[in-house]
Amino acid sequence: MGDDPLPVLDRLLEHGVRLAICVLLARHEEMSFRRFKELLGETDGSLGAQLRRLEDAGYLTVRKEFENRRPVTWYALSARGRKAVRAHLDALQSLIHAAGALAPRRGHRGGETP
Repeated sequence: MGDDPLPVLDRLLEHGVRLAICVLLARHEEMSFRRFKELLGETDGSLGAQLRRLEDAGYLTVRKEFENRRPVTWYALSARGRKAVRAHLDALQSLIHAAGALAPRRGHRGGETP
């Protein structure tokens, strides 16, 4: 790795639930609050807080509608959110690659001579 700087991770996406939300939305065009709750197992309050943080950062767009007289909130990644997720995942991939370069060689254990 030399003197190469470490890639910069997105602080907002370092939280597991927020990253999971964004990864799910990168795979699906949009998703409802109820579906996130089913998939992530979060409480309403916790999930709502994480979605709000992403929305406040401009990473999500929100659409509200009624289905069978019940409110449904739909979320999608904004262009800014899609760019942030891609950059964060690229930075994680770079870190994984750098860690692989530091791994011990096969058949060699720390403290033993090859």
